[in-house]
Amino acid sequence: MYGFLFSPYPCDWDEELMSNQVLLNNRFLNPTLFNSLCYLSMDTTDRRQHLRDILKHLILEPTGFTPEHAANGLHSIMRGEASDAQMGGFLTALRLRGVDQQPEMIAALASEMLSNALIPVLETDTQSREDFGVVADIVGTGGDGWNTFNISTTSSLVAAAAGLRVAKHGSRASSSNCGSADLLESLGCNLSVITPSDVAELLQEHRFCFLFSSTFHPSMRYLAKTRRELGFPTPFNVLGPLTNPVRPSRAVIGVHSKSLGPVMAQALNILGRRNYAVVCGDENLDEISIAGVTHVWHIDKLGKIAYYTIQPSDFGVACHPLSAASGSSLAENQATLKRLLTNTMTDQDYAIRDFVLVNTGFLLYVSGIAQTMKEGADIARKTLESGKTMQLLDGFAQATQKLQAQESTN
Repeated sequence: MYGFLFSPYPCDWDEELMSNQVLLNNRFLNPTLFNSLCYLSMDTTDRRQHLRDILKHLILEPTGFTPEHAANGLHSIMRGEASDAQMGGFLTALRLRGVDQQPEMIAALASEMLSNALIPVLETDTQSREDFGVVADIVGTGGDGWNTFNISTTSSLVAAAAGLRVAKHGSRASSSNCGSADLLESLGCNLSVITPSDVAELLQEHRFCFLFSSTFHPSMRYLAKTRRELGFPTPFNVLGPLTNPVRPSRAVIGVHSKSLGPVMAQALNILGRRNYAVVCGDENLDEISIAGVTHVWHIDKLGKIAYYTIQPSDFGVACHPLSAASGSSLAENQATLKRLLTNTMTDQDYAIRDFVLVNTGFLLYVSGIAQTMKEGADIARKTLESGKTMQLLDGFAQATQKLQAQESTN
């Protein structure tokens, strides 16, 4: 039997709302059901504009189109008010307007998306968010066309095994052969069962948690079909790294083009993110490159953005051509990851290992675990060689299997 507590307010998914609504045995219900139930409690006098009116403004009066208009358009979509034609028109018009090159617009869309997300609560009666400590993420926009191995996924596991709490926000493959969720699921992790009420415990016990974007952003389901059918990138392609529901205190975010780097950094700054680094390999790679120069836009604790470049030698690692670190099928990527984590590498794996070291090392450096990039890479190397990363992955997989079993018995 379910007991529901509804709020009289529009469902903007703030932390107080998330900590008190729709719980069953201290676990959130299925996010889609949860989202639908919350819509029943919405104030029908919501005065924000319908997407139809926003679209008219965007097409007929483009010079007066503001970040607030963009956010209102997304709000209308996430309420389920818009038709397929209206959503397609909105995304196309945003693309033609170059919204993905405007930090204020990107920040407004990200903020609206987060306001409708399912937000994990890390605070308890006895522990504040500050007491919980640093929580980090390493993630890329995708879409760079290089189809490299799952570097950020592997780096997130190694960093967690090295002592950093990592809340990995991701999904299945869209522009690559094997996405982060695909790889982890193939190794026994039941990712779709993780709900907001599970995140704090998983981070406490395993220092790693995966936040499946489809679970934590259920309102975005309205856009999924339209985005697939359009067949070209839209501003929503860059929102994933900005919308981790945990709101990590540190992050390394890769972008698919150098021109997007400063734009993404400015958008993060507008959102109030500090101690974040945006990176782009010189080849327009959405990770730190193992082949040469990587461009960095680093937001410090005061919100100042510093631009600099780094290269593998800064980590004490040799350069390798990107072709030596390419990804493949799910089965082959899974086998490669297992070899990396069990110290059974072949000669062909060392380029990928070094690729992981520079990205993990930089995350540890940005997060304050390491004082220098080289120290970060050294910590990552020792962590890999110790077998701790494999132990962490096994423990996390077992924890998710336990959650699945509990859900099956409820």
